[in-house]
This record gives sequence, C-alpha cells and structure tokens, in this order.
Amino acid sequence: MLEIHDLSVAFSMYGNGREKKWAEVISAMDITVCRGEVVAIIGSSGAGKSLLAHAVLGILPPNARMGGTITIDGEVLTEARKRALRGNTIALVPQSVGYLDPLVRVKGQVVQAARLSGMTRPASHGRQAEVFARYGLDAGVGGRYPHQISGGMAKRVLTATATAGEASLLIADEPTSGLDPEALSHALGHLRELADSGKGVLLITHDITAALSISDRVSICYAGVTLETVSAHAFGRPGALLHPYTRGLWHALPQNGFHPFRGLHLPSRRGAGCPFVRECPQATDPCVTTLPPLTKSGNGDVRCHHA
Repeated sequence: MLEIHDLSVAFSMYGNGREKKWAEVISAMDITVCRGEVVAIIGSSGAGKSLLAHAVLGILPPNARMGGTITIDGEVLTEARKRALRGNTIALVPQSVGYLDPLVRVKGQVVQAARLSGMTRPASHGRQAEVFARYGLDAGVGGRYPHQISGGMAKRVLTATATAGEASLLIADEPTSGLDPEALSHALGHLRELADSGKGVLLITHDITAALSISDRVSICYAGVTLETVSAHAFGRPGALLHPYTRGLWHALPQNGFHPFRGLHLPSRRGAGCPFVRECPQATDPCVTTLPPLTKSGNGDVRCHHA
C-alpha cells in the first residue's frame, strides 16, 4: 500500500554572510506498510519519525527539500496527489494537541473530518458519537472548545478525528503519550482493529512495549536512517535482532536488564558512513566511510556491514 524508498528531507538555512546551506535531517528512510497490518517506527528523539509522516502528507514547511520516492498503491505521491488524498485516503493522528482548532468545538471538528472523508451529514454525526464512545469521551465533551478539555482528552479527540472518516492509511504520531493505562489500551486496540479491517496503520512511537503489543512489523530508525525492519515476533528471540542499535534499544528496557546504552542521546548524521558508527561496538573502517545498503535478512531488512 504505502512504500517509502530512500527518503531524504533537508532544510535550507543561512550562515554567515547570508550563505544558503542545506541541513539534512532524514537521509535514507525506507518503510513499507501493507493493508491489514500495523507497522511501528521506533527511534529516539531527533530520528526523523514525525518528519517522515509530514513528508507523506505533504505538510513539510516551505524551506524543506525532499528526495526519494513515496507511492500509494503503486502510484507516486506527487504534491498534488498528497493534497487530494490528505484527510480522506490518508489520515494523521498528530503528536501535538495544537492541531485542534481553538475556535471550533471538538464535536464539530470530528464531524468535519468525517464529512471530508465523504460521509453524509447524518452519517458523520453518527460516526462522531461512535468514536467518542470508543475513546471514553462523553457527549458533554463535544460541546467544549479545546482549551476546556484536559491534555489526555485532547489526545483522544485527535485520535477520534483521524479515525472518524474512511481513510485507508492511518498515520499515528505518538498517539499514546499522555494517556492513562485504560485509555492507552483502548487506543492501541482500536488501531489493531482498524488494521484487521483492511486498513494500513503506521504507528510512530518511542514506546517499544506498546508498539510490540499490536504491531506486525517494526522499523528501527536512527539519525534519519532506517537501520532495521523486523517482525514484531523477532524481539526477545536470541539472535533475531541483527543491528547493534536495535539490540541496544531492546536490552535498555527495564524488563530486559536495563543495560546502559550510549546510543540513547540526540543523534545527528555525520559523514557518509553509518550514523551509529561512533557508538557501535562492532564498527570497522567501512562503517565510517560507507552507509551500508538495506538488505534482506531472515526476519526482514537490515542496514549493517556486519549483519
């Protein structure tokens, strides 16, 4: 359904003397999402996860430059096609509650999202009531403005807005942050239900445990580069995780030993080699000079000279 190949995103900036330069934030992202599956993107802050979502939706700022290819059902996503599909075929659960219109009651925003996806007015009102009930939002919440509800409620309204329509691809950017355990379980369960109904779900998160509870596959990203994509079942299996960064993330979790991990700082892409080279215990000269290709492995794909 969704195929992202060799995605790069850079931003123009000006240095001394007003010289224009380009700062590359994403340099080699490769992600595939099929209908009926949840694919999670996991990585530390600054890895480029949210920017990838913005690139798919065509909402990058004007000073951004994008490379690589993005296709939906085999057809390249041009900027014009992104505008045509955004909100109906592709829906976003954004990370920030600032995406809610402060001047419109939250019920109206959910109804409008359903209408934009092609529903009739009566059907959109019915869908609004349905998604409110699913996310534990009582009818009285619908009459409030965004500033009159809590942050957790606002996150649930954002998810309700994105899932109110008939989008076939849902991009959920940190949808579980700020939710209590019960609401988190409901939100994750609904994403899994949407995938099981035939939709594609791209889940962007830093929460590995939450991602593994509903995902079919997991893509690990670092400093704007996809390092490994594996089946969710590969986590916890000895030898199944091939990239040192993926293994480091897994063993850094409290339930897996809480082992210290140097790679958990804000990453930045330096040079032409692997972005993880400075922290990697297996690094050799080729890792410094050459970014390895993303190659097939027993459990998925990996970008490592030593895998």
